[in-house]
Amino acid sequence: MTTQQEHQLKRGLKNRHIQLIALGGAVGTGLFLGIAQTIRMAGPSVLLGYAIAGVIAFFIMRQLGEMVVEEPVAGSFSHFANRYWGPFAGFMSGWNYWVLYVLVSMAELTAVGIYIQYWWPEVPTWLSAAIFFVAINAINLTHVKVYGELEFWFSIVKVAAIISMIAFGCYLLFSGHGGPAATVANLWQDGGFSLTASRAW
Repeated sequence: MTTQQEHQLKRGLKNRHIQLIALGGAVGTGLFLGIAQTIRMAGPSVLLGYAIAGVIAFFIMRQLGEMVVEEPVAGSFSHFANRYWGPFAGFMSGWNYWVLYVLVSMAELTAVGIYIQYWWPEVPTWLSAAIFFVAINAINLTHVKVYGELEFWFSIVKVAAIISMIAFGCYLLFSGHGGPAATVANLWQDGGFSLTASRAW
């Protein structure tokens, strides 16, 4: 009986781990790098684009949550695509999810390499990306408690960075230290949302 209990799976993640992993997983390193180019191209209309995408993601997650409550399973959402849409849909959604994460992981590592090269130009992009690739895989191979704790603190760093940037941006905006170009009037100047959005397309 003792041997059987030793080989049973145990929950190693706490509630705070799961919440911060979910929050930090939604905030990728590429967001910090890509948002500058997006704002430069689309201007204030980027807020509208993110709002629409956020509403769509919210409804998708609500629908997925209802299916999980109705039928709690250990598998991914491809299980529900397989059950309610058919085997081919389940197969495609599962592999699509896998390919997506491979591509996103490479994009994240590229962003890390660009950041490191910005501070240390002598370090090649591929080297810093390779170091972080090994480090991330090493973290994923550790005990689940260690993984949860590390991801918890990494996510806190991400969230703290975003809050700090928003606070600093508000300070520059309302204190006048950002210069004449940093004003709230940028939201409606030069045609506002519609004209800037059309330029982005």
